[in-house]
Amino acid sequence: MGRGAAFFDLDKTVIAKSSALAFGRPFYRDGLITRRDVVKSAYAQLMFRLGGTDEQTMARTRDYLAALCKGWPVEQVRQIVAETLHELINPYVYAEAAALIEEHQAAGRDVVLVSASGEEMVRPIGELLGITDVIATRMSVEDGRYSGQVEFYAAGPSKVEAVSRMAEERGYDLADSYAYSDSYTDRPLLECVGHPTAVNPDRQLRKLAAENAWPVLEFRHPIPLGRRLRERPAVPVAAAALGVGVGVAIGIAWYGRHRRTRTASTTA
Repeated sequence: MGRGAAFFDLDKTVIAKSSALAFGRPFYRDGLITRRDVVKSAYAQLMFRLGGTDEQTMARTRDYLAALCKGWPVEQVRQIVAETLHELINPYVYAEAAALIEEHQAAGRDVVLVSASGEEMVRPIGELLGITDVIATRMSVEDGRYSGQVEFYAAGPSKVEAVSRMAEERGYDLADSYAYSDSYTDRPLLECVGHPTAVNPDRQLRKLAAENAWPVLEFRHPIPLGRRLRERPAVPVAAAALGVGVGVAIGIAWYGRHRRTRTASTTA
């Protein structure tokens, strides 16, 4: 029998916002996203949420994301993420999640972030938390730009395929592994490990957790990394064991409203 690992979903599980929301404003500011994309992104994410893990819905969402990112310079995306990470992500890391990650690491388990967001966003967030292993969506790149093709879409059953492949390569015992998520769309991920936990669950996941007697955790304290290190909240693993689209639209809408308000104030 191998050792266990801990797999964490990202949005609303480790951070208190959507990573798409977090980077939506700078993407808009730098011209990667247009106003027309706002409505299309909102619709694509809404369909994903309503359709859950339906294969056709995931395929449509995957194809839309590929088309949206086509032509984006990869280095520009990485630069935007690097420049805004500490401003847009660091203050929104759940203290409870960060402490739980540290507990797993102290117990000798590898911790893996598993997210449908792009690897260019997920990996730096992982590094912020001391996590080197990520499973995330990967876009095909040609001549330094996204080609419009998706190499791997980390959603639904595809997450389980990647987790199972990693477990086989590294000798993880999934029966002795942990998984955390807020969304019913991650049901396959939660069901593939011996210790699933619902974190801030949506209604469907809360019902599923109750039916299966899974632990439910409520994370409520997003605080900056420096403050977390000073206060070091205690969230033992034992206690836990017992117990891309609309975000972008909201972020852009906030930015546009803020900009219009500022412009109106200036011209008044």
